[in-house]
Amino acid sequence: MLQLLRLRALAVCLCLLHFAIGDEQVVLSETAKLSNETLLWGPYRPNLYFGVRPRIPKSLTTGLLWAKVDNFQDVQNNFRHTCEQHEGMAGYGWDEYDVRLGGRQTIHDAGNMIDITTSFVKIPGGAHGGSWGVRIKGTPREDAPEHLVTSIVFYAAMEGFGNLQVANEEDELGVEGTVKMEGSSSELGGFQLEVTDGEGNVHPPDRHKSYEKKPLDRSIVASLQVEDANIWQAKVYFVVRVEWLKETGADGMNPLSEALLFQHMKTEIDEMISLYGKENAPPPWQIFTIANNIKEGNMHFVQKVFDGAFEIVATSITEAIKSATESFSDRFSKVLAPKAPFNKSKYQAFAHSMLSNLIGGIGYFYGDALVDRSYAPEYEEENEGFWEETAEARQRQGAVKLEGPAELYTSIPSRPFFPRGFLWDEGFHLVPIADWDMDLTLDIVKSWFNLMDEDGWIGREQILGPEARSKVPQEFQVQYPHYANPPTLFLIFEALIDKLQNPASFKDATDPLESIRSAHLQNPENAKGYLRNLYPLLKRHYFWFRKTQW
Repeated sequence: MLQLLRLRALAVCLCLLHFAIGDEQVVLSETAKLSNETLLWGPYRPNLYFGVRPRIPKSLTTGLLWAKVDNFQDVQNNFRHTCEQHEGMAGYGWDEYDVRLGGRQTIHDAGNMIDITTSFVKIPGGAHGGSWGVRIKGTPREDAPEHLVTSIVFYAAMEGFGNLQVANEEDELGVEGTVKMEGSSSELGGFQLEVTDGEGNVHPPDRHKSYEKKPLDRSIVASLQVEDANIWQAKVYFVVRVEWLKETGADGMNPLSEALLFQHMKTEIDEMISLYGKENAPPPWQIFTIANNIKEGNMHFVQKVFDGAFEIVATSITEAIKSATESFSDRFSKVLAPKAPFNKSKYQAFAHSMLSNLIGGIGYFYGDALVDRSYAPEYEEENEGFWEETAEARQRQGAVKLEGPAELYTSIPSRPFFPRGFLWDEGFHLVPIADWDMDLTLDIVKSWFNLMDEDGWIGREQILGPEARSKVPQEFQVQYPHYANPPTLFLIFEALIDKLQNPASFKDATDPLESIRSAHLQNPENAKGYLRNLYPLLKRHYFWFRKTQW
């Protein structure tokens, strides 16, 4: 009841504001364009340890896989890709991250005996969100062997009608130096991707005849043509049946009968075993490699194998990484400075990490959703034992339909367990984000309200597309239009109005992006235009609550 009263009071406030600005002409396109340029690219696949994509449906998508490959027994379980709870991580997350600049993430992979650091940055310029770069750094942990062998795989894929090709000439021995990809799409125009080694990297030595045909001091590049619906399963396209490992006498293997582990490696592995025999099989770091096969396709894998510490980096982003770190720390100290007794230096890293992981969980999602609009009478839940009646009603055929596709830009509650949008959670997520970047917050709020149906309902859990559904048990995938979540997004409208009434609360004169972060606050006309455009949805949502939640 208290929440409904808050909602009703805010609805009156917004209604008055609506009538006050009804005749004003507010142009928001330029503000939106500038903001979108700095938000277009990001690690917007938070369900992965690292994956970059733009806020565009069916576009370029990238990801990262890695594993310790110094024995046959562990490889099937060691390749990392999606964030999981059972992989023996000693912790992972963003140490510092600003969605408009970039940041640094550290992954303490105890199972693979290595710490992976991803430093992602954005570089302004151009018509499509500028450029971006990432430095991937591997540091063996204290318990790692002297020669820890790690396989790193970066992949890029193009969904939809764009194209993406490897620009290097095909070489059966692999690619020396930088691997280059070129692509284009109607939304992104023409673009290039480069994968470059850092200095001082060491690769496994030549200890087997197979090294002559596949030297590991080069990049191994393979191209595939993959259906759009399957691109998200990048790891599956790496997997192969492993029964043959039992035949080699390797202990501790758990063969996967019909499941796939490194499918694309299968042909290469079979050829190696056939060529060299089981008794003289190549070492595991040589075995678990893809075939050099540059050709036309929409998905391309770049594999590198390292001995010990390593770094993959574009030299031109070193200064950008340093600048992003300094900018984050400076803004944090001014905008979200901890209060006593938590203002001591020993709490600083923790405070930075808390905010960074909240913002670093922001993702872009696109796809269809399962919805049951049958409005079965059992869903009224009026009888004793209603849960049994509703469970039976849910089993009826034909009630559940696929709707969409839809898109959503949102933060998430959990990268490994809940990597999708939750309506109730999001209002609370955005309260601190609004202090950091109000325009980012308003962009997310608008994205949520754009999901509203004609009745005023917004699904409480946004499970958009097969990738999102893969993380949800089947019995929880369907959304029901009679289910509601408390309207926590209205907290942001309250925060917006409060900040408009107290202009000094949001200004950081030293931040060159402040004019974008607080464009709606610095120009109240923009804020009024935003509220005016959203007001019909707010009103519809409010009356949906009044009609259904009694």
